[in-house]
Amino acid sequence: MVDPVASQALLALRDQIDGLDKQLLALLNERAHVAEQVGEIKRAEGTPFFRPDRVAQVIEKIRAANPGPLKGEHVAAIWREIMSACLALESPQRVAVLGPVGTFCEQAALEYFGGAADMTYCANFDEVFHATASGSAQFGVVGVENMTEGVVTRSLDLFLHTPCHVVGEVSLLIRHNLMRKEPGPVPGRSQAGPAPSGGGTGTPAPGGQGLHGIEAVLAHPQALAQCQNWLNKHLPDVERRAVSSNAEGSRLAATNPAWAALGSERASTLFGLHITAHAVQDEAYNRTRFAVICLPQTMATPPASGRDCTSLVVSVPNRPGAMHDLLVPLKTHGVSMTRLESRPARTGQWDYYFYIDLDGHPSQPNVAAALAELRESCAFFKMLGAYPVKA
Repeated sequence: MVDPVASQALLALRDQIDGLDKQLLALLNERAHVAEQVGEIKRAEGTPFFRPDRVAQVIEKIRAANPGPLKGEHVAAIWREIMSACLALESPQRVAVLGPVGTFCEQAALEYFGGAADMTYCANFDEVFHATASGSAQFGVVGVENMTEGVVTRSLDLFLHTPCHVVGEVSLLIRHNLMRKEPGPVPGRSQAGPAPSGGGTGTPAPGGQGLHGIEAVLAHPQALAQCQNWLNKHLPDVERRAVSSNAEGSRLAATNPAWAALGSERASTLFGLHITAHAVQDEAYNRTRFAVICLPQTMATPPASGRDCTSLVVSVPNRPGAMHDLLVPLKTHGVSMTRLESRPARTGQWDYYFYIDLDGHPSQPNVAAALAELRESCAFFKMLGAYPVKA
């Protein structure tokens, strides 16, 4: 259909874009044919189909070669989807995530694996670990730490006994929006920008319009905690109801106009909800770390990338100086500890497991030496994984 308003110059440019699109499509399909051949070789050799280090290398090369005007992060996102689609031709990747559709966990998986991954939606992180450990999913994605609310304790407990290890991580910017079935005046998108320290970033419509009639806010317990200051100020007398995920809260909110949910813009679209207030989390730059897990036979420990994290869980004998002895090997070999969390061992003896993140990779001599000495001083020692982290 011809646009009667378009000028001849605009029509000529549109024709040029149509021609370029055809060329792009032909090149993409040519790349896909080559990817299929790669898949046949990998299948014959028994080598892994998904190589996140290879994905990172390709994307980094493309970003370095990008002359613009496209932004580097946009080019990276495009290439990740191209590689995801080509990988699906070789061997579709089954990924277990917290469901239903629309969770931040799913968003983290999409960022890591691309949109062509085959998602398996689980009711909780226990099911994610089980699906991954049993082989019904090749990979799993679980939340491990939020920058304001701290660690996801259930994930830490599940890591203790799983045969899976960590092969990657995703750090996701989390913006919680208050959403409901009934429309209301929505604050401008400028509200989603940074806010003064300690204050929520979302503001309801003037006079509380859009908040009237809300009887309950449904969300994952972590989301409710991350938005508690905003909720205390704007909805102090409204029930806060914990559910298995923000997406589940969104699904339920779509069934009752008196219920509201906390979640992503994608969830609002998926469940047909109206955003009453944007970015209501208490911290403007609220991030959550997600771990990518799999069985060692699915993927071995990724090679050193130059910016890596080594995660482990240990316990030490209950005696004076035990914690000091735990830290000495790290100091001796110049290894930086970036995280230390404790969880009760549930033995009835006030024993604890310590979850530790180290800066570096076990292939580095100083890290290997520190780990060897650490193992000798521990009553329990388990490597959870070594994986690249983003700058």
